[in-house]
Amino acid sequence: MKPRNILAICPERKLLGELKPLITQHLPLTPVAEVSYYPDRSALAEIVGSEPPSLCFLDTTSDVEIALTTLGELIGLSPHTQVVVLLADNDPDLIMRCLRQGATEFLIRPLSVEQMHSVLERLSQASQSAAGNRGGGKVISVIPVKGACGASTLASNLVFQWKRLGFKKILLADLDPCTGIQSFLLKIKSTYSFLDALSRAGTLDSDLWKGLVCPTQGVDVLLSPENPADINQDLPDPSSLIDFCRQTYEHVTIDLNGPHSIWSNSIMSASDEILLVTTNELPALRAAQRVLQSLERIRMDRSKIRLLINRYSPEVGLNQDAIETALRCEVFHVVPSDYEAVQRALVEGKLIASSSSFGKSLIALADRLGGIRPVPEKAKKKDSSWGSLFTSLVSRVNS
Repeated sequence: MKPRNILAICPERKLLGELKPLITQHLPLTPVAEVSYYPDRSALAEIVGSEPPSLCFLDTTSDVEIALTTLGELIGLSPHTQVVVLLADNDPDLIMRCLRQGATEFLIRPLSVEQMHSVLERLSQASQSAAGNRGGGKVISVIPVKGACGASTLASNLVFQWKRLGFKKILLADLDPCTGIQSFLLKIKSTYSFLDALSRAGTLDSDLWKGLVCPTQGVDVLLSPENPADINQDLPDPSSLIDFCRQTYEHVTIDLNGPHSIWSNSIMSASDEILLVTTNELPALRAAQRVLQSLERIRMDRSKIRLLINRYSPEVGLNQDAIETALRCEVFHVVPSDYEAVQRALVEGKLIASSSSFGKSLIALADRLGGIRPVPEKAKKKDSSWGSLFTSLVSRVNS
């Protein structure tokens, strides 16, 4: 592994003294920024700066709770930084908490040459795999935590934002095998679906592909089957199809039906980013909690998960702070409730107006995903007893 730069957040000087010789031995000539305290978010933002570290060593032995907070803040500011947590001992509960916050690897005292070698070897393999996956265009999967969260509407409108950002070759792939609705949302039809692409995955070429997709407003769309009965057996591995899409397009947006299947998990694993869509209502947030736990169990890369709150209303459900506390996950973006604009667009078969609240929020989301807009301010509302109740219930489930 050859990181561009290294950040070491290590308040315990003795532990830093154990760590530095290992870094020097295994990663010579790599710049190391040493921080002898746990920085808050604003200080961390200054430290990370315009060139985020590719590798961070984080001491949890000085103060576990503050270290976990720092870990979450770092991943929020720099999601692609690989974080190696330094532990006092092999504590399974603490290791799980660190993984939930986005930790990549662990070093356990006493630190040793063998440990460091094994950790860096695994990090190197993960980096090479990620680099291979990122070859070609970017792939983003949009997936709801439960039905009726508006994920498909988000996907069908978000995909056209990539044109505004300068991308020329763009694909929207409706890979929902049973309830895909992009043909309805975009008012397009095709006799072919992604099932036809899957069956020819090994022989796909540009001429064949043109017959499978539907061009609309400068974007290619690969539809789901009109008849769910066409799917009468387990779907094959989608990896080769995703690879073809990645090599053919600059930007790929995938609309998925849910996270609880081998099919969805395979697609999410092959994606560069996962937009996990929920609302701020209690049933949806409970579903979001379960989805996050499920993704954790299968060791999905947490650094690429982006939690979106759709149809946010200050009068209903929890605010952003309560959601983040209850789910132990940073909210990436909040899309306001805009019923009239959304329904008007659905009825007319058009894109949601960019001048609407929804449209403006989608522009901000696309800009942030494209790395050209700062972190937005949190959506605020008065404290809610429902928020306290839900947070308490979730805490009991997690304890």
